Amino acid sequence: MPPPVPDVWTPNSWKAFPAEQQPTYADPLHLEQVLDQLRRFPPLVTSWEVDQLHDQLAAAQRGEAWLLQGGDCAERFEDCEAESIASKLKVLLQMSLVLVFRSRTRVIRLGRLAGQYAKPRSSPTETVDGVTLPCYRGDLINASRFEPGARRADPLRLLRGYERSALTLNFVRGLSAGGFADLHHPENWNLLFDPHGPRSDDYQRLVGALREALAFMETISSTAREELKRIDFFTSHEALHLDYETALTRHSVRGVGFYNLSTHLPWIGDRTRQIDGAHLEYMRGIRNPVGVKIGPSLEPDQLLELIDRLNPDRLPGRVTLIHRFGRGKIEHFLPPMVEAVKRHGPPVLWVCDPMHGNTVVTQTGHKTRRLDDVLDELALAFAIHHRLGSQLGGVHLELTGENVTECVGGAAGLSESDLHSAYHTGLDPRLNYDQAMEIAFALADHLRPTAAAG
Repeated sequence: MPPPVPDVWTPNSWKAFPAEQQPTYADPLHLEQVLDQLRRFPPLVTSWEVDQLHDQLAAAQRGEAWLLQGGDCAERFEDCEAESIASKLKVLLQMSLVLVFRSRTRVIRLGRLAGQYAKPRSSPTETVDGVTLPCYRGDLINASRFEPGARRADPLRLLRGYERSALTLNFVRGLSAGGFADLHHPENWNLLFDPHGPRSDDYQRLVGALREALAFMETISSTAREELKRIDFFTSHEALHLDYETALTRHSVRGVGFYNLSTHLPWIGDRTRQIDGAHLEYMRGIRNPVGVKIGPSLEPDQLLELIDRLNPDRLPGRVTLIHRFGRGKIEHFLPPMVEAVKRHGPPVLWVCDPMHGNTVVTQTGHKTRRLDDVLDELALAFAIHHRLGSQLGGVHLELTGENVTECVGGAAGLSESDLHSAYHTGLDPRLNYDQAMEIAFALADHLRPTAAAG
């Protein structure tokens, strides 16, 4: 029998439920000392920012905006540096500009950053040459080096994760509110390397058209609108490490409930969304908008129960469903879920993650994704939602601003033989700049009829 749902939720009520994917620490007292420090630290985001995102996601549910969520599969502490952070922001800004300008659709920018330091794993251990060690669970928990000391769960890493999240957020906020984000100067968003893909030329033509449009608008209005000089940018990560998330859960100064103030939108992964699990119990009580990854193992009636548990009051903007089926499975699994939600009637935002269900392993042992599969799953998601009278409201991508060769395909013609040249990810393969821009233009083409009809 699953544990009964407590009458009164608290930030710690999840501890009465089974918790998947949690690390084991050799010294629980040391862990508690670290968590006590985190409880006293300032929050990383504010409840006002969280509520602002909540309102924007409600608008996306109504078809008034589109969610662009992207970033690293798992952030690394060593990548907390100015250019690495700025390059991710540049790619998302360029993608959002393509979507806004070509489809006339308002875009919500949501980064997988400033906290995406923990990852679920399919096995708790890893064996190499007859030696078995704990698996690498992300820099928030242990190190990737295959050594006993590195793979030991270290509570001090929670402090390092908080510090790097704070540094990242501070830099992103400065860029978003300052001249970097000014639409009059999109050249600020160019990457350090020179992309050569055909979509790079398309993007530069779009920038030229944007400059002409802005010049015309400001000529007839005699003023430069302030909202063109800054952007809203929100953060998200998988709320995997429950002790860490709880330590950064605070009661609102406005007295309206508890918020997870480590990020704007936490999500539950496909491996930790059990109805009777600790992650769902924790997430049901916070006031943040929440995401849920859903895959082939979830039945439609289970999905409805999950939504009801997270959003009993049926608040718009509260629940984002991120489906991740894969090119070969989406036509079988997505329609029954869409139909069940339509019949049941809870407000949700449907988002497609076309990456995770399309991961393959090459003969050389590289995990990769084929861009054609990613684009095909996106096209099928649009078609299925449209056919069933539903609406796809966003995309969830793993991407980077680095010049990597981790996914194959695309206009640049990357093949499996190219993977070794710049394969830098510690976990899942990410889209590079050219591939991300190819997806942005494809999304804009899909959104054009929707924008015109609206």
